[in-house]
Amino acid sequence: MIQATADADTGLMTEPIYPPKPRPGDRVAIVSPSAGLPELFPLPYELGLRRLREDFRLVPVEYPATRRMGASPAERAADLHAAFGDPDIKAVIASIGGDDQITVLPHLDADLIRANPKPFFGYSDNTNLLTYIADLGIVAYHGGSVMAEFGRPGAMHSLTTVSLQAALFTSGEYELRESTVYGDVQRDWADPTTFASPPVMQACDGWRWHNADQVVEGPAWGGNLEILSWLLMADRVIGPPEAYDGRVLLIETSEQLPSATEVYRILRNMGERGILGRFAGVLVGRAKAWSFERPNTPDEKAAYAKEQREAILRALAAYNPEALVVFDVDFGHTDPQVVIPVGGWVRVDGHAHRITVRY
Repeated sequence: MIQATADADTGLMTEPIYPPKPRPGDRVAIVSPSAGLPELFPLPYELGLRRLREDFRLVPVEYPATRRMGASPAERAADLHAAFGDPDIKAVIASIGGDDQITVLPHLDADLIRANPKPFFGYSDNTNLLTYIADLGIVAYHGGSVMAEFGRPGAMHSLTTVSLQAALFTSGEYELRESTVYGDVQRDWADPTTFASPPVMQACDGWRWHNADQVVEGPAWGGNLEILSWLLMADRVIGPPEAYDGRVLLIETSEQLPSATEVYRILRNMGERGILGRFAGVLVGRAKAWSFERPNTPDEKAAYAKEQREAILRALAAYNPEALVVFDVDFGHTDPQVVIPVGGWVRVDGHAHRITVRY
């Protein structure tokens, strides 16, 4: 059983650093390391800030590029440096994702972040930062953007709320829970009526298990699959194959709705690089199957998700046939959303059908 991370240079296993957690009343940084969408869509952003203040009793602190579209990679990196370097800031939370955070990574000061470990929350394009921080030996948190989760119309989902509260304020083990409903149909963030009621949800099955005759535990690594493919192409924060021995791979897909063929090819190429076969287990986020550009019917959504699962199993059959796999875990672009600690400990118990993380 592996409960550590791998040093990026040596590949040797070292204990991960769990950053100190904030307390109610603490100041937390709100940053936009990807897209400055609060400028375009202030309604979910302001709602998210209000919930951070009133429901989580935290003090949000905005940085210069947070509400500004078009901020340069260097400017966004400067915000991150200021947030991590400020001893009064106890956590860093992304406003939303985007599509070019990979250009921010070369501007980051690894020594500054390593010397000032703080919980970082985000997902989607923030997979860049999550894997970067985890590569420094610091646990980061996949989930919880200001505009999507904290700014959810109507009310935050209870499953999301309890997971975020645990990840933000507590340390120790937390057992993930299955959801019996989910949502992935979006409404217009520019329309005030969007926020008058919660999103429409639909019934769903729980987790789907494959090779469940085993127990796997180790540090988690991964995030949004499309971003992981970009990191692999750019050869950024990607270690040698042996660095992934015994880890638990996290993969989920976005509102871009990549085809099953694309999903298979990304994983195939991870296999050809010698990485895919190293993981002991795989957690797959419930597939988002609706977008404004592709407003799929429920039947079309079910077909899309089924094809994606088959593509993943096809790649794993070729490169990692013994891996324990759990599909439809709620940690990606669908609602509700649980938080997964990237670089942190995860236990996947196939016998008991339980997933436990360490926040």
